[in-house]
Amino acid sequence: MLNSKIEFEGSQGSILAARLDMPVMQPRAFAIFAHCFTCSKDIHAATRIAEALSAKGIAVLRFDFTGLGHSEGEFANTNFSSNIQDLIKAADWLREHHSPPSLLIGHSLGGAAVLAAAGEIDEVVGVATIGAPFDPEHVSHLFDEQRDEIEQAGEAEVNLAGRKFTIQRQFLEDLNAHAMTDKIGSLRRALIVFHAPFDNVVGIDNAASIYEAAKHPKSFVSLDDADHLLTRRPDSQYVADVLTAWAGRYLPEETRDSINDSSENRVVVSETVTGKFTNQVTVGRHKLLADQPVGAGGDDLGPGPYQYLLAGLGACTTMTLRMYADRKGIPLKQVKVSLEHTRIHAEDCENCETKDGRIDCIEKTIELRGELDDAQRTRLVEIADRCPVHRTLQSEIIIRSKLS
Repeated sequence: MLNSKIEFEGSQGSILAARLDMPVMQPRAFAIFAHCFTCSKDIHAATRIAEALSAKGIAVLRFDFTGLGHSEGEFANTNFSSNIQDLIKAADWLREHHSPPSLLIGHSLGGAAVLAAAGEIDEVVGVATIGAPFDPEHVSHLFDEQRDEIEQAGEAEVNLAGRKFTIQRQFLEDLNAHAMTDKIGSLRRALIVFHAPFDNVVGIDNAASIYEAAKHPKSFVSLDDADHLLTRRPDSQYVADVLTAWAGRYLPEETRDSINDSSENRVVVSETVTGKFTNQVTVGRHKLLADQPVGAGGDDLGPGPYQYLLAGLGACTTMTLRMYADRKGIPLKQVKVSLEHTRIHAEDCENCETKDGRIDCIEKTIELRGELDDAQRTRLVEIADRCPVHRTLQSEIIIRSKLS
């Protein structure tokens, strides 16, 4: 996963702080994660779920709502409606800089927000809620003791999770202004509801109400003994694993390069969207990474080009020796090949045709394990030089380049 800090303008004109968790390979889809009430993008649940999803190929944008975390603005001036608009602004940023979001994921009040915002973002195909209230007004119980003061004075300072926040009357009024039954019923997106039966912050009855109001396709997943904030890593990992499997039904198939096909001889190498030199190597159903060391300006996310070349020669050598030993009944237990690529002065090579400048040199050290006599060891070393890749590298090679 590659994590980058970004900023974008929120619904009230303030600059919102965000993180974009990108897979090292081409993202299969983009998602937005909306955090819980008065939380931030960096709580354990958001971080771990984004990390797990990006490992599965789904890029995740998580951001702090206006006035929270590292975002600018005054929390006192925000409300549920502004949270919805912040989500729409986040989708606009993704649409402009990458691709529009296919998934919206919301935790607690963030879950109610994604349910309300989904209808405003055309490209969204799936919505996931985690411990979400059916009615956003549910959060008002957190400041029941100050309700009279808020109603009479217009605002009051409340203590939430050890932090002080100013809650205004307009916040309460806005919570009551959203008819979630209609919004959920007209969602027209696939929905998955995650909820713990013993959630003591948002009761399980909220999940039942969300599920009942929604049309199919809809799913419910019990989080068993998880707490509301998913503080345990296995719980957030479970959500990410199930969410990825569920979303796969609604996301487009992984894109394939136009010059890729199912040929076993075809290797496709393409730059990823992250990293200066990072490349995705596709061989049939296998996906690998190639890169350069950090000292060479890369991110060291995979072997370099010459390392792949040596790996191919080494693998070919061991496979050739294994086939020969098995066919001849030689008690060869294991082969290990160590390779190193250097460039030497041509004048130092007695048997080379090139006499000037430098030439490429590959040192191949072969370790043979087993009860072998000297004749068998000598013969196996001779066979090692007959592997197809070895012969290819020493023969005349024609490389043709063409535009696809």
